[in-house]
Amino acid sequence: MGPLVDSHAHYFSRTFFETLAAASPLPGTPAERLETVTAQAGIEVPAADPEEHLARWIGELDSYGVGHLVTFASVPEEVPVVADAVRRAPDRLTGLAVFDPTHPEARERVTALLEEHGYRGVLLFPAMHGYRIDDEICRPALEVLDAHGAVAIVHCGQLRVALRDRFGLPRGYDLAAADPLHLVRAADRHRGARFVIPHFGAGFLRETLIAGSQCENVLVDSSSSNAWVATQPERLTLADVFERALGVFGPERILFGTDSSVFPRGWRHDVLLEQREALGACGLGEEDRARILGGNARALFGLQG
Repeated sequence: MGPLVDSHAHYFSRTFFETLAAASPLPGTPAERLETVTAQAGIEVPAADPEEHLARWIGELDSYGVGHLVTFASVPEEVPVVADAVRRAPDRLTGLAVFDPTHPEARERVTALLEEHGYRGVLLFPAMHGYRIDDEICRPALEVLDAHGAVAIVHCGQLRVALRDRFGLPRGYDLAAADPLHLVRAADRHRGARFVIPHFGAGFLRETLIAGSQCENVLVDSSSSNAWVATQPERLTLADVFERALGVFGPERILFGTDSSVFPRGWRHDVLLEQREALGACGLGEEDRARILGGNARALFGLQG
């Protein structure tokens, strides 16, 4: 089996935490909010030295035998930080950046992410930013992704950002905009791009499967604890979810991910163990398991090895 690749993780640098603390309506100074919230949550604030945070992530990957991590700049302010980390460790990290395609300068901004900062794609949140992925306003940004053969991870379904909640930031998410079926027209228009629906659609499993059956350039990732299964009308195990995804996407369009993010929890080895068990229950052969646990990501992102 080839090297393990985690296709979904948040870098969560100190800049990320400071950005949330600055925007928080909680009492106190940003520094006081940061200290209070992270202490209550049992989260370690990353070191001020970016090299120290990078070394910690690399140490986690080494400890658990993870060959490569696809990680995100989760707020715009974090874009230069994650880009620098990827430049320092290109053999271990690949970066994607959160992006709002409705921005008036979306075409220029996404071009800069790909060409100047070295990102391999973007992370889109239709419910958070208030658009449908097939809206005309998104077309300029998607045309750039198409031309570059880039990747768009499109968050669909349930959306809870625990750290935003802890900092008291408003939600205001429009889950009607988070339907995976909206992706069908966009993916069909922009066939050079690759679209990934994370968390098996986060509650929209049926719609995710339909989107995947319609468009060959739509993939799915397995990241997070997948607690959304509790919302389904039928009782599902994680093995059931993998079986249904395999029936539509095949082993070639499923990406392993953990949704790792904070320390001291670190890299989510528990998620790997749970998903390996589920894949074993599906009766997959070693070659197909290797595709899901690394091979598909290496092909998608052009990784070596």
